[in-house]
Amino acid sequence: MPVTRSTGLLALGGIALAALLTVIGHLEVNDDLNPWALTISDFAVSDRGGVIDIAMVVLALATVALLYGLRRASPPRPRSGRTAELLLGAWVGGLLLAAVVPTNEPGTAMTTAAYLHRYASVIAFLALPAAGWLLARRPDLTPAAQTLRTLVLLSLALAAAMIWSAYPGDRMLIGLAERLLILTEVAVLATVALLQARQVTPARAA
Repeated sequence: MPVTRSTGLLALGGIALAALLTVIGHLEVNDDLNPWALTISDFAVSDRGGVIDIAMVVLALATVALLYGLRRASPPRPRSGRTAELLLGAWVGGLLLAAVVPTNEPGTAMTTAAYLHRYASVIAFLALPAAGWLLARRPDLTPAAQTLRTLVLLSLALAAAMIWSAYPGDRMLIGLAERLLILTEVAVLATVALLQARQVTPARAA
């Protein structure tokens, strides 16, 4: 099986597992937590080290598999492709840091760890759509170029909605905005992984 096809299948499996774990995590937490008003991080901190944290790590590892496939795929990567890979690396790093360093409990004062968690999440949320836009330029991803660009634009609109909610909007529906944003950004990863999984030509030699 070509390298890119196997990494695509591995990434798709990781994405599916991360989604399943996130749903389980939401079902296991305290019923008093409102998913429309609270972020996923708020749910995760209430079950520290639980399945939502594990889901974030799984999603990061799925992205690593995807990244490996992108690096091995032909044709040779243009400069924009290398930048996209660096941005995907930033997404992975931000995701792992956000999983390891918890935010503050809802309703409590922000701590240094909570600020670190917040900015790691911001880096991840911004890095992925930028990577998706650049990946749309790759010749081997041409079949999904328009889909990737559409998902990126949608994710940027949702990111703007989340920023509005976090500041002037008094956190109104911030949980809903964040979940839609994550869903859209993960769809970028899934689109690339699906193309890799359909790969039938041998990967370029290392």
